Amino acid sequence: MKNGDSTFYVYVLQSLKDFSFYIGQCDDLLDKRMSKNTDGFSKYTASKRPLRLVYFELVTSRSEALKREKQIKKMKSKIYIENLIKNWKK
Repeated sequence: MKNGDSTFYVYVLQSLKDFSFYIGQCDDLLDKRMSKNTDGFSKYTASKRPLRLVYFELVTSRSEALKREKQIKKMKSKIYIENLIKNWKK
């Protein structure tokens, strides 16, 4: 399923190896991005595999995606991210 050109994703991956989180944003399909991260194409996540997608949200512009990604990263709190994930699953 391809969303329109104005759809961007902000996502959180979790390493099943060390349980760390990776926060990112993309404009391609999430399954395509997941493939890049889980197949070792991303240098940071290559050593963290296996990974699972634990959170994502849709935004309508690249600038909004970058802003939201920075907002989540700025929190630098595992508890904040865990609450974000928990509330998303409800």
